[in-house]
Amino acid sequence: MKSSRHGESTSVSVENITPVGIWLFVNGTEYFLSYEDYPYFRDQTLRAIQNVQLLHGYHLYWPQLDVDLEIDNLEHPEKYPLRFAGTRESQSRLGGRTARKAGGR
Repeated sequence: MKSSRHGESTSVSVENITPVGIWLFVNGTEYFLSYEDYPYFRDQTLRAIQNVQLLHGYHLYWPQLDVDLEIDNLEHPEKYPLRFAGTRESQSRLGGRTARKAGGR
């Protein structure tokens, strides 16, 4: 495990929670996680969604929800073919899971 140098900060914050998903700001980059693609955030409390930790500079963890995501998963979902194993209905909706960086990506 490599620690950050003094003066370097690694941070994460929930910038917005909308009816269709959440916006995260992680180390200077903004990501959108739609509820369609990340259904485990739907119908959760504001406190549970906002309680996110950035571990090791690349690992996002929501302790109250027991949800783990890596930054690489948000930037390159095509490298991670496994999907949420919920109901058949949710599985059919998860065909194209993506997290988008703000700015059209």
